[in-house]
Amino acid sequence: MAKKTYLQALNEALDQEMERDPAVFILGEDVGQFGGCFGVTQGLFAKYGEARVKDTPITESAIVGAATGAAAAGLRPVCEIMFVDFIGVALDQLFNQAAKMRYMFGGKAKIPMVLRAPQGAGIGAAAQHSQSLEAWFMHVPGLKVAIPSTPYDAKGLLIAAIRDDNPVVFLEHKLLYGIEGEVPDQPYTVEFGKAAVVREGADVTLVATAKMVHTALDAAAQLAEMGISAEVIDPRTLLPLDTATMVSSVKKTHGLVIVHEAVKFAGAGAEIAAQVAEQAFDYLDAPIVRVAAPFTPVPFSVPLENAFIPNAADIVEAVKRMRG
Repeated sequence: MAKKTYLQALNEALDQEMERDPAVFILGEDVGQFGGCFGVTQGLFAKYGEARVKDTPITESAIVGAATGAAAAGLRPVCEIMFVDFIGVALDQLFNQAAKMRYMFGGKAKIPMVLRAPQGAGIGAAAQHSQSLEAWFMHVPGLKVAIPSTPYDAKGLLIAAIRDDNPVVFLEHKLLYGIEGEVPDQPYTVEFGKAAVVREGADVTLVATAKMVHTALDAAAQLAEMGISAEVIDPRTLLPLDTATMVSSVKKTHGLVIVHEAVKFAGAGAEIAAQVAEQAFDYLDAPIVRVAAPFTPVPFSVPLENAFIPNAADIVEAVKRMRG
């Protein structure tokens, strides 16, 4: 398989699905000739034209509202919100319309739309352009939430999201766009609700999302040097959530550390911890530990932003503390 960046994998997924299905189209701010704020839609305007790669006004409510209406009418829109932080402008369209229509119409309406959004800290973009907000979307019945950590998963999950008949929030960490990995040239899908065990281990389970998957792998390598075997699990999607894989791992390792870049309070890790505790409490040798950001806006200062983002040392310390 060829090596491709996360960004190239996303672009290839969009291109192949637009070629396969004329109902697929893209809309968002600067997605046309400019190629998207981070370059994900580069080349698609030239290939498919303005009818299928549509630049919109700087109005998130219009972007998501138009996508919802188009999806209800039989198209398959992929809309881009330039930064996930701006999604608040379109919450009614997403939470009350797209997420509810299929239920409220007794299953007769389908809303096959994807909302792509970059998120995450680490580029000095400050408090209004750096948040990780996956927990918001997890709380809404009717949505699906994908959060890929690798180029392979980015392409496969995006293709699966475009083909899904339900609204999918597709979250891309900005610092992952440049990472490389093996990605097949042909189209393929990655199943929603199926976690990946990215490193096997016997002594502790690390569940991590997005960029933190790579941080957890770094921590696992450091723990191995200390004689601690860490299993690393990437949920890949948060709705649906593959609790079974996590529970199975905890039954083997008897310990769980959950890692995400979003603030700890009421984050995705809290739901994961609760579900594992409900299903595998008797297998835990110690309380579940969460490693996440402090409950504060993302700082603009480089040293403070670096302190805000969890790192491998934080995970190693958490594992050591948990194990006594």
